[in-house]
Amino acid sequence: MSRTCILSWSGGKDCALALDAIQQRGDYEVVSLLTTFTRDVERVSMHGVRRELIQEQARQLRLPLDEVWIDPQCDNARYEAAMQTALTDWREKDVSVVAFGDLFLQEIRDYRDRLVEQVGMTAIYPLWERDTSELAQEFIERGFRAVTCCVDTERLPEAFCGREIDRDFLKDLPDSIDPCGENGEFHSLLVDAPQMEASLAIEFGEFHYDRQFLFREITLSHHQSATAGASNI
Repeated sequence: MSRTCILSWSGGKDCALALDAIQQRGDYEVVSLLTTFTRDVERVSMHGVRRELIQEQARQLRLPLDEVWIDPQCDNARYEAAMQTALTDWREKDVSVVAFGDLFLQEIRDYRDRLVEQVGMTAIYPLWERDTSELAQEFIERGFRAVTCCVDTERLPEAFCGREIDRDFLKDLPDSIDPCGENGEFHSLLVDAPQMEASLAIEFGEFHYDRQFLFREITLSHHQSATAGASNI
């Protein structure tokens, strides 16, 4: 019998692959996605993705979405406090496992382990130490689709922002860039997956900078926006 877990969800390709790996393995049942949003702007912290896009992903995946809110310019202590409150609520519902889509950054894994252990939970990493070149190819071959929503222009040319992550994208990446962007070279937005009932209908808007990071404005198309309604906890 499978145990239950929640999945840390940024809306990008790696967490989508983590969800897929968990569901393929069958030893855990994902009972909710967990996303951190920044108040006022209502966007995923760091990635800049609009809340409406994450809500639509959850709806198409037929999974609840647990929204954790932090303030703009939130420091690490306040972020951890918000996360611990959310995780404690799940622990009290007898969910003791949190899944993350991290690939190989040990210091990030150590940090997450400490964070969840403080509330009596355990972290799992379904994609840990997978070859990122193979993983990126698998993402494309299995019918997942994503676009880049942010690039670090100190590592990657501006032209990569807003591109679909396809075979041409991987071919064009400089050799120094991890194919999954695990070092923060780029962030992505999932627009389709085998588990989704329908793909996200998106529209691209303007580019904008925050320090060296270039973001592409992405919204739901008017039709999908009018019919969206996420299942929130």
